[in-house]
Parts: sequence; structure tokens; C-alpha cells
Amino acid sequence: MSVVEFLMFLIVAGICGSIGQALAGYSRGGCLLSIVLGFIGALLGRWLSRLLGLPDLFTLNFGNHSLPVIWSIIGAVLFVALLNLLTRRQHR
Repeated sequence: MSVVEFLMFLIVAGICGSIGQALAGYSRGGCLLSIVLGFIGALLGRWLSRLLGLPDLFTLNFGNHSLPVIWSIIGAVLFVALLNLLTRRQHR
């Protein structure tokens, strides 16, 4: 994977993570958190799609690596929702 392919991979992962944050209503963090959420979302989404026997939707290829965009967004939404449940502060 070349440097340009890696940068494009980071940009797409950041966009997927940002969309996942927006859909789940999570507003903490910045660009790096969005990239991390995009990567985690890609792993979680791809695992979920294979578990359910569903095809990869809208996959972008970067060198030898691929990023399923729709499943990355779905995985990021699920992961962010889980984070919201775990870190929710209770007001007394």
C-alpha cells in the first residue's frame, strides 16, 4: 500500500466514522476519533455482515485492502451506540 493509498484509506475511514457519530448522536472527539471509529466500524460491520451472510456493500479498494463503506458506517453507529450506553452519566 502506497502512502497516497494509505492517506485515502484514512480519509474514507474518517468520513465513515464521522457519519457513524452523527447518526448515533455522539459529539465527543475530533478527527482522530472519527478515523478510529471508522476502522472499528469497518471491522465490526464486516464481521456482522459475514455472520449474517450478507454481501459487502459499496466497497472501496486501496491496494490490497478493501473498506466496505456501508458496513463501516453501520459498524461505527453500533460501536458509538455501545459507547454511549457504557459512558452515559447519570444525573441525580
